[in-house]
Amino acid sequence: MFEQFEDRIRLTKSGMKPFQSPYQDFVLYPSSVTNGIWLGMNVIKPVGKAPLLIELHGWHMSMPKPVTREEPLKDRNYLIAQIDMRGRAFSEGQQDCNGLELIDIWDAVQYVREHYRTYMADPEVIYLEGGSGGGGNALACVAKFPDLFAAATALCGISDYRVWYEQDAVGEFRDEMDIWIAGPPSGREMAYQARSGLHLCENVLTPLYIAHGETDVRVPAWHSRAYVERMNQVGKSRLVQYDELPGVGTRDHYGNATAAQMQAIREASERNRQQHREPMRLPERGRMIVGGYLYTRSFHLMLESMDALAELEYDLEQAHFLITADQPYSYELQLPDGTVLRGTCGNA
Repeated sequence: MFEQFEDRIRLTKSGMKPFQSPYQDFVLYPSSVTNGIWLGMNVIKPVGKAPLLIELHGWHMSMPKPVTREEPLKDRNYLIAQIDMRGRAFSEGQQDCNGLELIDIWDAVQYVREHYRTYMADPEVIYLEGGSGGGGNALACVAKFPDLFAAATALCGISDYRVWYEQDAVGEFRDEMDIWIAGPPSGREMAYQARSGLHLCENVLTPLYIAHGETDVRVPAWHSRAYVERMNQVGKSRLVQYDELPGVGTRDHYGNATAAQMQAIREASERNRQQHREPMRLPERGRMIVGGYLYTRSFHLMLESMDALAELEYDLEQAHFLITADQPYSYELQLPDGTVLRGTCGNA
């Protein structure tokens, strides 16, 4: 669970072909938003039917190397999809930061629903788990896909990429953000906000378990604290359980942690899933912030740029959608019946 969030092993590009084995498959699935690229995923199969758990890897990492599995995974009775983010060892495409790479997660869920449905206890109950860079992905996912996940875990996650850029004293992450977000945050504040869970909290419907080491060097605990505080400010404190581990964290996110502390995190994460076994439902009407895009079961809204921010007021019963922004961004709104509406954001 924790190893894939660290940077001890960085896998090189692989030309591995898809395969199947009794309890684990390696599959390639197509991107719905970038023509011609294929994305890698480990699918670990349960005994019988089980909920789907999406696992995300860390910032510099890839998913665990695909292996054949002749026996079921012990102590984790889930259908597990380990996603290799675009541009990593087992996926094509260009790496980015909470841009199109998150839509790859949406696509993975749809692929698993289609091809592994017989293993799923309920195709509408999906769980999410990630740490470090994957924790930052998780905090953005629950806002950009507000009715997809029944519960989520974000461990030592990045909540604000502008702040993280400024906190990176040794330049370990800044060089990649310069490429993946097309420049530093100076003059590109909106681009960083559109990718950061902290600035999209108003959208969140998913119950979250968050944990962070107090003295984490590489992703400071400020990120989880600020996220929890923002959730309080927008009236969503009931959705968050936060555990901060005193004295834990070095350049290893969980440096100095005891085995008991790590086990407590596992148990709290599992408890959050067990307590939330119903599909997430989008309110019939409401207001949401759009950071580049917003995907729900009722509509997909895509702005012209991953760097754009807009506000959406919607009423599903009346089929009413009002999209405003401080710039006239073009948008595309797709409805479940295939209808596509195109327009330009009104003045905020």
